[in-house]
This record gives sequence, C-alpha cells and structure tokens, in this order.
Amino acid sequence: MTVPLVTPETPVLIQGATGRAGRRHAVLMRDYGTNIVAGVSPRTDAGDIDGIPVFATCADAVAATGATASVVIVRPTEVCDAVFEALDAGISLLVTVAEGVPVADCIDVLERVRAAGARWIGASTPGIAIPGRLKMGFLPAVSLAPGPLGLMSKSGTLSYEVGYRLVGRGIGQSLWVGVGGDMVKGTRFADLIPFFDADPETKAMLLIGEVGGTEEEDFAAAYQELGAQKPVYAIVAGSTTREGIAMGHAGALIHGTSGTIEAKTRALEAAGARVFTRIRDIVDAIAADFPAAAG
Repeated sequence: MTVPLVTPETPVLIQGATGRAGRRHAVLMRDYGTNIVAGVSPRTDAGDIDGIPVFATCADAVAATGATASVVIVRPTEVCDAVFEALDAGISLLVTVAEGVPVADCIDVLERVRAAGARWIGASTPGIAIPGRLKMGFLPAVSLAPGPLGLMSKSGTLSYEVGYRLVGRGIGQSLWVGVGGDMVKGTRFADLIPFFDADPETKAMLLIGEVGGTEEEDFAAAYQELGAQKPVYAIVAGSTTREGIAMGHAGALIHGTSGTIEAKTRALEAAGARVFTRIRDIVDAIAADFPAAAG
C-alpha cells in the first residue's frame, strides 16, 4: 500500500505474552509468518515463549528489538494501561483483542493514540492480516488467503464465515482489518478507504457490517467525498433486529430510522456499492465478478 497500515516485515511484540492466550497466539502468529520479535510481561521468570524473548516492559522490548507494532492480549480493564505503555515506548500500531473494554477507557485510549500519531485497531478486534504473510490477532487461518479483496468487518464470526466461503471459491484478501463493533474504536470503515483505494493489490472492497450506529453510512459518504474508484461489496447483518437492541460486543443501538438496515442499504447503494443480506448471495456475486481469482 502507498501508506501501509502494516507490512510483512513489521516487527511485532505481544503484550500479555505469558498468559495462556498470549502464549498460544504468539506462537500461532509467529508460525503463520508474522515477525514476532518479543513478548512483554512482568512475569519474566516464565522464560522465553518457544524461542520468543520476553521483556518486563515495552520500553525494554522496543530498545532490544526495534518493534513498531503490538498485539495487546490482556484483560479488558488492563487495555488502557497497556496501550499507554506501548505508546510511551514508541509503538505506532496497536491491535487490542479484549472484549468489554470500558467505554471511558476507550475514549482515553483514542485521545492518546491520536496525540501520538499512532494507529489503533480495536477496542475489540479479531485482528488484522496480510493473508499468507502476516497475522496480528485471532483471525482463523482457514478464512485467510491472498487475493483481490480488501476486507473490513465489524463482526468477527460473520467475517470468518464469509472469508471461509470465498477462500473455498478461490478468492482471498489483499488485507483484512477487523474494526470491531465497539461504539468507541480506533479505526472505522471510512478510515480504510484511502488505504484500499491506493493499494494495487486490492481490486475491490468487501464491507461486512451490522445494524446499529452510522458507520456504514459514514463509509458511504466518505467513499463519495474521496472519489474512491474501486467497487464495493457489502453485507449488513441484523435484518430482524428490533429497535433498542445492541449489536456487536459493545454495539451501537438502533433508534428510530438511524442505524437500520434500510438506512445503511440506501446509503451504500447511493455510493455505488452492491449490498446483500445473505452470505451465499454476496459470495456468488464476487465469484462471478472475479472468475480468474476463483479459478
């Protein structure tokens, strides 16, 4: 990408590396191809993690390895402090995976991230991936494959299913970004348009949304304002959701006509996107438009 979010060579550290999830996913990410250079944990007595060195602080890890990105695998109430520590150490890309981060903490984190000029994927995200080359987070390898689609998603589970079915048809992703379903988050759909539109490997954008909030409508407005050219396929989950029901982990509510599937569909279609409500239909449409990729 012209201004990449991440590259396959990005040196990555794992905060919370000695916890059960941290240990497991540090190795899984490393074995996938991610350049995992260090773990961070106050429990340095736990030793290395399958050859990955563990440091007591982010500052120590960055000084020793030159890490510029971090996957934060800690409890929801610990995310804020962990992010602040990483920013103070010079980390410029943060991926936080915990569900249920307090909204007040998310507000504080977003303010600090913006002040530092860093990028935050989260609060609750399954991760980010350059399929076949790098994975930061919990994204399942069976849903990942190199291909032409720039995928962005609120929903982890729905995106896994869409990705898995497309991979089964021979169609993968240029970059996968799980923005998460939190009300306060570091990266939104609209923020990703310049990256995907400038990336020569991305031939189309795939947006996987949910009812509630206005993120899909904001994407549609930004797509038009920026004059983006690449085609957009979108699926919006929650067609049977009643007013007042929250979607996602911290999800936005539907109030009146705001955040409804109808409002999102109108906005996206007005921007030129093709919008679907069933996984089978969006997979069939993409496969028909990318027959070479589908083999």
